[in-house]
Amino acid sequence: MRQLKGYKILTVGLVFLVLVICLIMSWLEPMNRWLPPPNAVSEYVSETINWDRLPQELANLTSLLYWPPTGRNRDDFLASTSPKTSTYRLKSPAQATYTLGSNLEAILVARDHQGRPKIHGGDLFRAKLLGPELKAGVPGEVKDLENGTYLLSFPLLWAGQAQVQVRLIHSSEAVGVLQRIWREKRATVDFRGYFRGRDGTEETVICNVDPQSTGAKGPTCRYSDVVSGEVWFCAQPSTLPCNALVGHSSGSYLKVTTPRDEDLLARRVTDQPLPSGMSPILVTPAATGNMSDMALPSRPPCRPGHLSPKPSGFFHQDRWHSMFCSSRSFPTVNSILNCLAGRIVYMMGDSTLRQWWEYLRDTVPSLKPVDLHVTYQTGPLMAVDTTRGAVLHWRAHGWPLRSLRTPVASLHSVARELHGLAGGPYTVVVLGMGAHFTTFPPSIFARRLAGIREAVRALLEREPSTLVIIKLANTGYKSVYGSDWLTLQVNRFLRAAFVGLPVAFVDAWEMTSSLAVPDNIHPNKLIVRNEVELFLSFICPT
Repeated sequence: MRQLKGYKILTVGLVFLVLVICLIMSWLEPMNRWLPPPNAVSEYVSETINWDRLPQELANLTSLLYWPPTGRNRDDFLASTSPKTSTYRLKSPAQATYTLGSNLEAILVARDHQGRPKIHGGDLFRAKLLGPELKAGVPGEVKDLENGTYLLSFPLLWAGQAQVQVRLIHSSEAVGVLQRIWREKRATVDFRGYFRGRDGTEETVICNVDPQSTGAKGPTCRYSDVVSGEVWFCAQPSTLPCNALVGHSSGSYLKVTTPRDEDLLARRVTDQPLPSGMSPILVTPAATGNMSDMALPSRPPCRPGHLSPKPSGFFHQDRWHSMFCSSRSFPTVNSILNCLAGRIVYMMGDSTLRQWWEYLRDTVPSLKPVDLHVTYQTGPLMAVDTTRGAVLHWRAHGWPLRSLRTPVASLHSVARELHGLAGGPYTVVVLGMGAHFTTFPPSIFARRLAGIREAVRALLEREPSTLVIIKLANTGYKSVYGSDWLTLQVNRFLRAAFVGLPVAFVDAWEMTSSLAVPDNIHPNKLIVRNEVELFLSFICPT
């Protein structure tokens, strides 16, 4: 019997090993197999998009990207909004004590550097309500009244002390600069393409999302994904053919600002706190006999398709509590493994999603990384638990990607990868994009999302039991190349692109906007853990 049992275990292990090898081979499929032979072209041919298949919110970019008018006086720095003179106070009648479950409201008055009240809106303020002793925090809603004043509102979700904190991320005048650059510049960064001939000859050229941004004086090489229509361009090398492209990397940040623009985006006026205009308040439990220290309504299990309210959740004792579903805690290695057992997770996106993969690898010792001999930032990465049958992938989304030099063959289109997945009840797909698209006009990201939405829709049609999760972009960038204002627009796109599809969202923007910790494009471990636990709550809702 022992020999028979050992034989069965060995057989199961071999079968699982074969499965892993097959997965590795499919995950490493070179991009060159889906690229048609590139042609040297001198004119940009736009991707074909079936806008009729898109939600109206995404197709109508004018409506989606509405921002209150930011004023026209951009020549006078002293007339721009100042974080030192702008103030906020409790909306009357002010109280010292509030009831758990009610709302707190405050009025913010924006002023310029000479203390004069602004008469128009358009500033980007971020507000949060903090309970330091309870390790609690929730993002506030900032409503622009478009007359220089803003209504701040906060749900009171925990009993105990709470303190409002407000920061000016960008003045309205700085937002005007970002708007102009984002809509008018073809690109604010470029990339390098590395070509190699059979005889070892090498050439490096500039590449980008359209031929004009390559700076080419002559013809360009056009590379197109035959499935999604995504395109990429490189200046044609002087001696090598277009199909000799073997490597990709970040290039240069392009000069897109004037000295006046740089004043408006300077550190002394960007992401600065406003002077505290309110004393801490005390929140007490409601007089209903329910002495709970949190205001959590009855919520269903976490399932795809839930509409996310504002706020989508809050922190209490360093744990994120979802407001729209019963998010779970996974405090032990066993609880995580039991959830991932038998599942294949495909993570495709940027480095903030790679943090999820790294967190699970570091937290669960039995999730062993598979050595794919990868030495570059873009992956692919894989970890496997052979006893529970869990497989965890991560790879970067394709072009445009700011990275160290990496083989072109490792850059896969997300839409193409999705079209290649069979799906099923044990397949989980996580998509996390945004940060690398803030350096291009909004139409570039809209086109990319059009192809990805179509691929997600097709995947869910052929196998509705597949779980698809969208990770929204988080706070962190504070420059013209990746401002929080740009990230907000990217998140609008992400939400609009998947309207009507049964997908789940992890709101990384709100999670990184809720605690008294410095913004970082790569959030700290506490926030990553809570992002991962919400992700696991969708896989294992009960």
